[in-house]
Amino acid sequence: AYCYHGQTLLASDKCGEAIRSLQESEKFFTKAEALCKEYGETKGPGTTAKPSGHLFFRKLGSLIKNTLEKCQRENGFIYFQKVPAEAPQLELKANYGLVEPVPFEFPALNAHWTPETLAAFDLTKRPKDDTAKPKPDEEVKPLKEPDIKPQKDSGCQIS
Repeated sequence: AYCYHGQTLLASDKCGEAIRSLQESEKFFTKAEALCKEYGETKGPGTTAKPSGHLFFRKLGSLIKNTLEKCQRENGFIYFQKVPAEAPQLELKANYGLVEPVPFEFPALNAHWTPETLAAFDLTKRPKDDTAKPKPDEEVKPLKEPDIKPQKDSGCQIS
């Protein structure tokens, strides 16, 4: 997220903030890379998964590196902006391209659901003779199949 935010900041001519965002992205990427390599080396049923070798992960590393170099180069030649000590805050609420979620609310309880009604659903008070007995499986009788022999005389002639 910091990588793509840095690209957006660079596009809006905020090169100093873009550099700091990309440095933060690089820090998180190296931490994630170390965790992925450790995961790939662990013994167990999931050893075939190697997240550090995934195409997205490999492309993201080069994208972060290239964009950071571009930002530093352009800041040295064009912008001359100061790199802030603190990383810029990410806007976690998208304001474009998404539908506003509808908050879920439980419907109001009906008047029929009283504590006495709920107490009537006590499973410990069920009748004992209602135990469900499994039905015995019916035995499948073998079926005699017709004896089919290949016939040479099918009635078809090739002339």
